[in-house]
Amino acid sequence: MKDKHLEFVQGVINRMGQNSFLIKGWTVTLVSALFALAAKDTNTKFVVVAYFPTLVFWLLDSYYLYQERLFRKVYDHVRRETTVDFSLSTKHFDNGISDWAGAAVSKTILLFYGILFITLIIVMNYLK
Repeated sequence: MKDKHLEFVQGVINRMGQNSFLIKGWTVTLVSALFALAAKDTNTKFVVVAYFPTLVFWLLDSYYLYQERLFRKVYDHVRRETTVDFSLSTKHFDNGISDWAGAAVSKTILLFYGILFITLIIVMNYLK
């Protein structure tokens, strides 16, 4: 029974990781399309518009990482417990916005979106 509960939690963790991967893919696709439009007409407005989805996807990606971390705590809890209740609740492990902010500035998230923001600044200055 405990093995099945751990499988359920692991399935949620896997989905969070997959969602994060898809968000990064959508971010690169959308920003690249806006770069192409900006280069076509040498219009910096498209680059400025690219800041908004980049920021939104950064927050969304951070949320998925935050949720993944919560479910990893649930997994550790289930691994150690003796009774199986099949609960997937994260409320006992949730410290709120500070954990989400911690996910937003984690190495992997900050590296990916930081490079993207630096690229946006370079492209905007190049098109001026």
